[in-house]
Amino acid sequence: MTSATSVPTYELNDGTTIPVIGLGTYGLRGSEGADSVASAIGIGYRLLDTAYVYGTEDAVGEGIRRAGIDPAELVVTSKVPDGHHSRDKTLAAFDVTMSRLGLERLDLLLIHWPVPEDGLYVECWKALVELREAGRVRSIGVSNFNAQQLDEIAEATGVVPAINQVPVDLLNPNPVAREANAARGIITQSYSPLKHAAQVAADPAVARLAAAHGVTANQLTLRWNIQSGNLPIPRSTRAEHQRENFDVFGFELSPAEIAELDAVGA
Repeated sequence: MTSATSVPTYELNDGTTIPVIGLGTYGLRGSEGADSVASAIGIGYRLLDTAYVYGTEDAVGEGIRRAGIDPAELVVTSKVPDGHHSRDKTLAAFDVTMSRLGLERLDLLLIHWPVPEDGLYVECWKALVELREAGRVRSIGVSNFNAQQLDEIAEATGVVPAINQVPVDLLNPNPVAREANAARGIITQSYSPLKHAAQVAADPAVARLAAAHGVTANQLTLRWNIQSGNLPIPRSTRAEHQRENFDVFGFELSPAEIAELDAVGA
């Protein structure tokens, strides 16, 4: 079984590192949510993904405390919500996030959506740069940004996002976003990486390759994501599923197998 210390990392473009797999926390609320977070940390997860709008920041903070782990061993991510993209509102939302989490510094802060109709994502990005320069945030990035928006914020500040979190799964490999990120030295973080799980598991190629490696379809999917250079953050409330999702480093897919899985969503 994979342990926290054996999980590989990616180097971000700001020189810091991040585990190649994390825990999504959408829906993990209240005491039960905190228990799920603590369970995941006990299994070995060291990357936790939450957001202001998820309503899970309190549970993530409590889960960290219940796990009895030094927060410095974790990479905790949250996101600036829509409607808070002006400088003052971004900074105010960040203060709320930190109060909910009970942390002194955040490891990774993302803009959740660009919301182009508001026309403020550049201003929001400048506020994130300000937070990083002040030492309140270690790394900064975005979510759901396209190539033009990535270039716009980079040109305005000279700072390229470290992460762009976008949907990636076997039926929606999202090559346009992934290629745009790679061309700019940005890591693609995959949300909802196990979407369409039943349909994926029923695919003949997936079923055959999973059986050949002695793994589940979900494990195969996550391994494909990681070997494709992405960073998946599967969500799970149950310890057995968290453990299954985390145990994806005991096998390796060949280039031919990666190509076969690429074709599933083509």
